[in-house]
Amino acid sequence: MPELPEVETVRRMSAPHVVGRTIDRVELGDFPGVIETTLPGVPASWLTGRRIEAANRRGKFLLFPLDDGNTMVVHLRMTGRLLVMPPDAPTVRFELLRMALSSGEQLRFADQRKFGRVSIFTPEDVERLESRLGPEPLSSALTAHHLHAALQRRTGSIKGALLDQRLIAGLGNIYVDEALWETRIHPLTRANALALGDLDALLVAIRAILTAAIANQGTSFSTFENPYGEAGSNARNLKVYGRAKNAGACERCGTPLERIVVAGRGTTFCPNCQVLQARAEAE
Repeated sequence: MPELPEVETVRRMSAPHVVGRTIDRVELGDFPGVIETTLPGVPASWLTGRRIEAANRRGKFLLFPLDDGNTMVVHLRMTGRLLVMPPDAPTVRFELLRMALSSGEQLRFADQRKFGRVSIFTPEDVERLESRLGPEPLSSALTAHHLHAALQRRTGSIKGALLDQRLIAGLGNIYVDEALWETRIHPLTRANALALGDLDALLVAIRAILTAAIANQGTSFSTFENPYGEAGSNARNLKVYGRAKNAGACERCGTPLERIVVAGRGTTFCPNCQVLQARAEAE
């Protein structure tokens, strides 16, 4: 599933093509359910004729405020792709929706698994979304003290806690594994057992890893593409994620990496560098 760096890449690269443009026409493919709203009538009609005012991101969601006060929200989910294309470009594989823009370009949404959505949110819908999301990991508002306080009642694993979008918005399996390896924290470590210093180091690692991934336009394995249909190059920087199944060794100590399941997600770690042990409750 695309995570913060991938969604931010899509936002940055699509913004110059869509902001200030009017959606002249909306064409649906064979899955009308790709576009949805709580507003009455045909969902596509709420987009037609609307001007896109901005291109924002919140967690793993793309938000495009419209000139009528509503917001077009795009959630890529597992295999969604948001593409900017010329009008004469052939239909892309798994294309579900295209929007003709006043610039002459088209914004297209494709999704192999049909889990992704293009939604029209009212201001109230946006508020409800915001209430379900924690702070942004790259925001200075998120501090080790904030994280320490938020974890005090969490007795589950730190891996599971970091995947919870209510705690921190935008993190996913790839970058959580990478940050835990960087800070030598075992993914099964009890979330409320981490000391303030551990969490400070973890936040530093998360921010460095996300910033580098954004610079590399995200991590592509099979489906993620930027709006120009290009793969991200960050896979070459991954230290642990996905490497255990290929008999990968820890780049730090040479120990064979191991794979377990944590919070329902495949998790790769180094059993030598990331030892599961009791950690100080506080500093």
